[in-house]
Amino acid sequence: MSKTTQDYRLDHSPTLNTVLMVEHTLQTMNESLITVAGLKKILPKQINHNTLMTILTYLEASNKIAVSLKGLTWIHNTNPRLRKAIIEKLELLQFAEKLASQSKLSEEDVAAFNKKIKASATKRFMG
Repeated sequence: MSKTTQDYRLDHSPTLNTVLMVEHTLQTMNESLITVAGLKKILPKQINHNTLMTILTYLEASNKIAVSLKGLTWIHNTNPRLRKAIIEKLELLQFAEKLASQSKLSEEDVAAFNKKIKASATKRFMG
């Protein structure tokens, strides 16, 4: 779905209200995966196909949706606890990689350490 800036000039330009309507519909839908045709059916207002495709391209480029062969799904998450857990996990994994490169740990030891870090970050998020 990626396009150059010149391609956007030729497409239908959606209004902010239309983009927000599509975002809200995707966030609040009951299904975890939906096709473009299915999305068109559950939108509160009809949207031109090209306009909808422009919106979906934008949402994918901004990492708010994931697009696959089976359909699309909302992936953007604003939960601050989740963001904090991810950041902490990345910092710990970077530290573990640095420590492993400086020491004589085996690959199995590093893998076990990484597994403990992942479990700890998950426990912090859930707890």
